[in-house]
Amino acid sequence: MKILVIGESCMDVFNYGKCERLCPEAPAPVFNPINTVENGGMAKNVYKNLLALGAEANLFTNDNWSTITKTRYIDFNMNHMFLRVDVNDDKYGRADLRRLRYKNYDAIIISDYNKGFLTEQDIEHISKKHPNVFLDTKKKLGSWCDNVKYIKINNSEYKATVNTISDRIMDKLIITMSRDGCKHQGVLYPVPEVEIKDSSGAGDTFISGLVVNYVETSDIEEAIRFANQCATSVVQKRGTSTV
Repeated sequence: MKILVIGESCMDVFNYGKCERLCPEAPAPVFNPINTVENGGMAKNVYKNLLALGAEANLFTNDNWSTITKTRYIDFNMNHMFLRVDVNDDKYGRADLRRLRYKNYDAIIISDYNKGFLTEQDIEHISKKHPNVFLDTKKKLGSWCDNVKYIKINNSEYKATVNTISDRIMDKLIITMSRDGCKHQGVLYPVPEVEIKDSSGAGDTFISGLVVNYVETSDIEEAIRFANQCATSVVQKRGTSTV
């Protein structure tokens, strides 16, 4: 099984510490750091999850991903995030797709965070080059994604784009709904109730599990159930985690 991931990447940084008092000069917590965890995020996290699931994967992403940082400050005991600081979030650049050989892969995942790395035309081009293109996007949907195999979006993204979705696109949608599981073609796929420590990257894990299982089985219902299991596993861990 060989899968190609295309999309933007960044460095996720999690600073864990203790906050036991407010600072005297302003009503702000005093953060005492304990440890820092760094992970490749966004498309990089999809790629890592594919590897963890045993797939052979390649990643096509922005070369400067490690200089684009999303730094969280989190209370170690409560797991409450106080602040996130994003650096270089407007510097992903543009993808040059000319050197990609799509036919070498069993499936393609487009992990599009709508940061300018991929345009609608890019995604349309990719989806016409391969029959098994899975899209996870923050763009409003339109006819440019008609040739995509399946589209994974979360519930808030669905509500933002529902007025631009044709019947053809609607049949492709897999809508993730956090604690309520996900929905596809009107069918709800529930998940067990668990303690959620961090939902960062859960969508990346979901689409990784979805595609790996679909390539193995060609059964989208089974693939959705497996993806739910994978996402349920990672939300019980701290930070951006893999399966």
